Amino acid sequence: MEYPIIYQIEDIYYPALAVIGVPVNLLAIVILSRGKCGLSKCISRYLLGMAAADLLVVITDLILTRVGLSYFPNSFLFITPVCRPIMFLGSAATVVSVWLTVAFTFDRFVAICCENLKRKYCTEKTAAVVIGTVSVLGCLESVPWYFIYQPYLIIDNVPRYCVFKLNFRTSPVWAAYEFVHLILTPCVPFFLILLLNVLTVRRILAASRVRRGLRGRSNEENQKDPEMENRNKSIILLFSISGSFILLWVTQVANNIYRRISDTRYYNPYTDPRYITEATSRMLQILSSCTNTCIYVLTQAKFREELKNAVKYPLNLIVKFVKS
Repeated sequence: MEYPIIYQIEDIYYPALAVIGVPVNLLAIVILSRGKCGLSKCISRYLLGMAAADLLVVITDLILTRVGLSYFPNSFLFITPVCRPIMFLGSAATVVSVWLTVAFTFDRFVAICCENLKRKYCTEKTAAVVIGTVSVLGCLESVPWYFIYQPYLIIDNVPRYCVFKLNFRTSPVWAAYEFVHLILTPCVPFFLILLLNVLTVRRILAASRVRRGLRGRSNEENQKDPEMENRNKSIILLFSISGSFILLWVTQVANNIYRRISDTRYYNPYTDPRYITEATSRMLQILSSCTNTCIYVLTQAKFREELKNAVKYPLNLIVKFVKS
């Protein structure tokens, strides 16, 4: 039987995305950690945490699992004691990445819509506590995935590959855990981000009308409003990140809801279009771990400047070395 076209696409797509995903997230971590992007320390903390989680997703879920399975199926990566922690780390990194996006969206919602809470909540210390809490809870929530897998084959007394245990599909305990896991990631975060953005937009529109009215009475329509300009930059960054998340995860969310309603568990990858939908949603989900740096470049002038400096630095070193 002919090799499915979706497999052929994955064999090209995942390695290409890995080549892009690692350097862009590393660059984001280096640039944001320098604190010269013109962003508040609170925002920088969240973006730095998201970049670190995304990098871990790229390494564990993309490189060690997807690319490894396609190009190195017989490597040590797929010895059961090795692939089990990889599966756990991939799940934990995805959960943390998703919920840090929620935390960032909520932080910006508080900053824009809750003036009384803003000074206490939107601080670097609070951001650090939230990031740490989300990371710990995300890891704890994913611990059961480590125990779900068993060896597929035993070759020369070495257990190889990770497949679901036989009772995973029949045990009510595992069924309940899988259901809760799918609800917590990504269904609840998806709808929370959507709701917070709707509330934020309503607040922005109302505040803009009031502010334009006040400035109109003062005959200052032609003057620049520094406060509104700073707020607009923050809003553009927020909507770009959360909008990208919603677009890239909507297929995954819809597919998960459909699978639960229809109780669909197995697909024929050669003939069933539902498998193509699932594979596509998976590719879009992993793509979401590589897009934030592009968003920073498009929306933040100082980030672009720092990126140019980062690219020029090794080139300048090479030029100096050649001259010397």
